Amino acid sequence: MKPISVTQLNNQIKSILESHFEIVLVEGEVSKATYHSSGHLYFTIKDENSSINCAMWKSNLKKLKFKLKPGEKVLVYGAVNLYVPRGEYKLIAQNIEPSGIGALQLAYEQLKEELYKLGYFDESKKKPLPKFPKKIAIITSSTAAALQDMLRIANKRWRLTKFYLFDTLVQGEMAAEDIARKIKLADEFVFEDGSKFDLIIVGRGGGSKEDLWAFNERVVADAIFEAKTPIISAVGHEIDYLISDFVADKRAATPSNAIEIALPDSNEILMMIDEMINIFNYKMSTIISKKERNIVYLYELLKSNSIDKKIFIKEEELRVLEDKFDNSIKTIFNIKQNEIDILKNEFLSLSPQNRLKKEQKEIEILMKNFENIIENIFRIKKNNLSFFEVLDNAFLSVLNKKSNQLKALEDAFKALNPQNREKEGFGEIVKNGKRVSLEEINVGDVFDIVNTKVKIKSKALDVKK
Repeated sequence: MKPISVTQLNNQIKSILESHFEIVLVEGEVSKATYHSSGHLYFTIKDENSSINCAMWKSNLKKLKFKLKPGEKVLVYGAVNLYVPRGEYKLIAQNIEPSGIGALQLAYEQLKEELYKLGYFDESKKKPLPKFPKKIAIITSSTAAALQDMLRIANKRWRLTKFYLFDTLVQGEMAAEDIARKIKLADEFVFEDGSKFDLIIVGRGGGSKEDLWAFNERVVADAIFEAKTPIISAVGHEIDYLISDFVADKRAATPSNAIEIALPDSNEILMMIDEMINIFNYKMSTIISKKERNIVYLYELLKSNSIDKKIFIKEEELRVLEDKFDNSIKTIFNIKQNEIDILKNEFLSLSPQNRLKKEQKEIEILMKNFENIIENIFRIKKNNLSFFEVLDNAFLSVLNKKSNQLKALEDAFKALNPQNREKEGFGEIVKNGKRVSLEEINVGDVFDIVNTKVKIKSKALDVKK
């Protein structure tokens, strides 16, 4: 359980006391009475078992017709009040009467008890008052000052309500019947547009108990109880409690108070509207700001996940891949070019043509040597013919051998020479840098037809297999 402060406790007790004991009638013996210099009266009443402190303020004390003395038995009308700072409660007297009940009071008590048992006072049977009544019926005397007070207050509080007067007797022998008849008439009244009265106010100004007695009659109580329209009873002053007050849906302390209860305060409504506008503007501003933040977030999220953004990212990736591909191709091309250069050099060094040139040089050297030998042979031939013949035969043998080797090299060169190997009208098919067969070509392919002399760029328009 959450603890509360002493002040909170006293305030809660004060609220409970003042709401449940709005007005009480207490009988007791005066034990002490003090007339203060401020004009207020402070006294205590008691019975056999307990006592209660009381006070009567200066405004009500002026109306008191007798002096209060200790030992007197009195009836005190008032409300229970709690003084929060000290946690003390007392009875605030509004009227004090000597004890001893008269005929009217006895009749009042008896009728009150009877109606209470019949359920006339049950809160569950009381009708709620409309918050913004459009048409109100006032049942009172047209000459009463209370009527003007009600209209004056209505003009200040709320001008949107229309009032309709049902002039009636408010005191005397015929008053109760007239009041009951006007209540029934107002309750059953129907306007041309089919609407009815939203509220009925029954009342009159202050007076003696005898003057107000019509509102204590059973016929008035029955008319109020049976009415389908909500009724406010506004009879007399604050201290006056009539049977009509208990039966009505709401009791007003005075006729003016009835208007205050029945009508909203235009100033309060305007203030409430201003406050609602401020709250609405604040909430709308908060909601709009929140929605704007959400929109900005969603826009950024959409922007980061948009098709354009994804395309841009893919384009960047493609550019990076393209650069990598170009670099890779260049690297591969350089490697293959180096390999080709090496193979070319090796081919040139091992080709039949180079070998033929080498052999030709050797033959030239041999021929040169042969010429030298011939010259030497001719010098010695004169002296020794048989020796010359021997050398001649040897030379012819060597010459034939070398001639045969040269002929073989020429034949090999011709056989290996690509130009000699090509047949007329034939060439190689190269696609994507690779030699391919004719069967690998499809419609739309771009390829080269090459031989040792010509390179033709071609495109397959049609393929028949």
